[in-house]
Amino acid sequence: MAFHAFQQKITNPIQFKLFMLTQLPSAWLAGLRLQSLDSNTAKVMVRQKWFNKNPFRSIYFAILSMAAEVSTGVLAMGHLYQRQPAVSMLVIESTGKFYKKATGQIVFTCAEGHLLQQAIETAISTQEGTQHKCHTIGTNEQGEVVAEFWFTWSFKARRV
Repeated sequence: MAFHAFQQKITNPIQFKLFMLTQLPSAWLAGLRLQSLDSNTAKVMVRQKWFNKNPFRSIYFAILSMAAEVSTGVLAMGHLYQRQPAVSMLVIESTGKFYKKATGQIVFTCAEGHLLQQAIETAISTQEGTQHKCHTIGTNEQGEVVAEFWFTWSFKARRV
């Protein structure tokens, strides 16, 4: 299956770093790491460090947003990998809520791979654009929710 091939490739630490460096250099600089990935769930980690801090001694909100978006996007990318016909994907809206100061290590977890796959299948079968509002939750090392985000992804099958 294509998702499994994508998973094998992207979960290799060297391949992931190379992907980040070439495709998302700011995420690479921020130190995003793919903690785990399967067809339904992705976990992306970011650690507080000098580069991604704010004046309030926590992780800058844009870095949190970046990690959150990658946790949803990597799932969609996996379901689109080597897909025929090809399907384009684009974030068309994002919202976030912040509950606690984000310090230390933050892990964003998105468990909506099956919903993203359904939206992609609908885009292919109907030949019309579809959307899915994807939810991800960021937790600290104590398991406390520090932030949550929603990213609306748009999918459109390319004409053959």
